[in-house]
Amino acid sequence: MDDRTKTALNWPEAIYAHFRRVGIRQVGYVPDAGHSRLIELCVHDPDIHDVVLTTEEEGVGLVAGAALGGERAALLMQSSGVGNCINMFSLLGNCGFPCLLLVTMRGEFAEFNPWQVPMGAITEASLKLCSFLTYRVEEPGDVDEIVGAGCDMAFNGNLPVAILLAQRLIGRKEWTK
Repeated sequence: MDDRTKTALNWPEAIYAHFRRVGIRQVGYVPDAGHSRLIELCVHDPDIHDVVLTTEEEGVGLVAGAALGGERAALLMQSSGVGNCINMFSLLGNCGFPCLLLVTMRGEFAEFNPWQVPMGAITEASLKLCSFLTYRVEEPGDVDEIVGAGCDMAFNGNLPVAILLAQRLIGRKEWTK
């Protein structure tokens, strides 16, 4: 296995290592294949409380509650879930809560589902309008640096930070019959 293949397979571990480094104790998510390895790592960590959300906007309340309780939380969602959270995102900015959001992108590279394209096309702009600092990861080798910087900015500056994990990074989605 060459270095590029190793890096491509290990990017969820790099994100998880930053979760541990900055002391994230709660991770909220709606189950997602793109985040499956990262979710698995969090579920098996006794120091991280994994919270399965019924809708993505519940995660904003999770982040706010964690901050009020002196803990750090991260949210994992697909780009389609960002659209569900627009109203709730105002809570973060108005109250000065830090937020680390990791978004697996849909509607991009080799997307098979045309319903994912509209929200995928406006995800980054929507997050910026909601006062998120946004960073995009296209290559596995960039995960460590970008996620590390995003964690530090979110939790050292009490800022909403969104890291967009490009569809090409997470891999081609295939329609299964």
